[in-house]
Amino acid sequence: MSNYRIQGATGEWEVVIGLEVHAQVTSKAKLFSGAATAFGAEPNAQVSLIDAAMPGMLPVPNRECIRQAVRTGMAIDATINRWSRFDRKNYFYADLPQGYQISQLYHPLVGEGKLLIEADEKGGIAEDKWIGIERIHVEQDAGKLMHDQHPTMSYVDLNRVGVALMEIVSRPDIRSPAEAGAYVRKLRQILRYVGSCDGNMEEGSMRADVNVSVRRPGEAFGTRTETKNVNSVRFVMQAIEYEANRQVDLIEGGGKVVQETRLFDPGTGTTRSMRSKEDAHDYRYFPDPDLLPLELDEAFLEECRASLPELPDAKRARYTSELGLSEYNARELTAEVETFARFETLLAATAAALGKPEAKVATQVANWSLSVAPGVMKALGEEADPANATASAQAAILKMQDAGEISGGQAKEIFEIVLKTGRDPAEIAETEGLKQTSDTGAIEAAVDAVLAANADKVEQYKAGKEALFGFFVGQTMKAMQGKGNPQLVNQVLKAKLS
Repeated sequence: MSNYRIQGATGEWEVVIGLEVHAQVTSKAKLFSGAATAFGAEPNAQVSLIDAAMPGMLPVPNRECIRQAVRTGMAIDATINRWSRFDRKNYFYADLPQGYQISQLYHPLVGEGKLLIEADEKGGIAEDKWIGIERIHVEQDAGKLMHDQHPTMSYVDLNRVGVALMEIVSRPDIRSPAEAGAYVRKLRQILRYVGSCDGNMEEGSMRADVNVSVRRPGEAFGTRTETKNVNSVRFVMQAIEYEANRQVDLIEGGGKVVQETRLFDPGTGTTRSMRSKEDAHDYRYFPDPDLLPLELDEAFLEECRASLPELPDAKRARYTSELGLSEYNARELTAEVETFARFETLLAATAAALGKPEAKVATQVANWSLSVAPGVMKALGEEADPANATASAQAAILKMQDAGEISGGQAKEIFEIVLKTGRDPAEIAETEGLKQTSDTGAIEAAVDAVLAANADKVEQYKAGKEALFGFFVGQTMKAMQGKGNPQLVNQVLKAKLS
């Protein structure tokens, strides 16, 4: 349980949070028309006659949009409603040509589900917690008004009109900004694993309406406000922090929280009033007469179920139980779709190159994937060509390192050259002198020279100053210009000094 509390002038307050996440469905066409959905097109370049609300144009549901919403529901263990219906939500605004939005109020496509957020002591989450999800309904997006293009007029871009959205509505189970942040991150992760939304909050394809109220711990819910269209995890947390404190100050000052819609200002980290909150009856919802109810058969549901990938929690558990990875490595590798995809490709290539089971090389590949390779690429910056970082090239480097032919430092140097030039790793190691010496005769000669040159330190070591062992290793590696096999250097030194 979260112990997050706001300390007011008159005592403690608990924050109650519910989130409505709007996720743009991954599809090439809109929910009820064939217009394209690509981001960044010229204004009004992706508007069909249906989107523009021309007379006589009838909507036709996009099967792929429905499929993606069902798959998302299955991923959060939600009830899939075999019978659902579209409703008209009536309001008049310049970015809504029809004068209504087609949504689902009474009979949504997806019913109750749940989502697990993991304990994070540093982040202020004491233990694992399930957040209830009330529903996922499918609806059209509205267009976009641009107020900064002309001194006296607002421009309207209808490209976004009719784009399919999933509105994922949580229960008011969230009790702190940290829990809200964890919930949005986990939901985004699942959406991206499933492939039903790209999760790009900066481009607006995923955004959250943040519902906040405060109460004395254990008392009934207070009056909530809704902060619209918050487009980053950090901003969601900031909006909650500010809004909860604002409400506490207002109540303790003798005021009353008004149910209203508010906007978040990222520049100041504050919210401001936008309009009084409408209730459902203000929108005059009624079933859309142009659309038949959606009826899903078992074959369609089975197809959706079979298409689901391994989800984040299951993948993380498999990485620890079957591959023997640490909890930290498993969590980091499964955080993003791109990260685990690169890791699994490299793991398969490395296991094949070494002729070993994946579990035997998983930790080596994980450390390389999470630390070494990103570090080298970051250091090179624009000099690095990511196209050269093929799985086969990296597996070749890891194979040489596993065989003791190159050291960790040499592996980095070889990878740098690969990134810059695309040359073969084995050829680089040979021609650039980046192989370590495993010749015990050469190592013994270097060790003998180091010990002879440091006879006083040898006596100190034998007298009990064992910390000097690292000094001898360093001097030997220096004498061999970093090319001595560290494992053999250690073995020879231990033998000589004993």
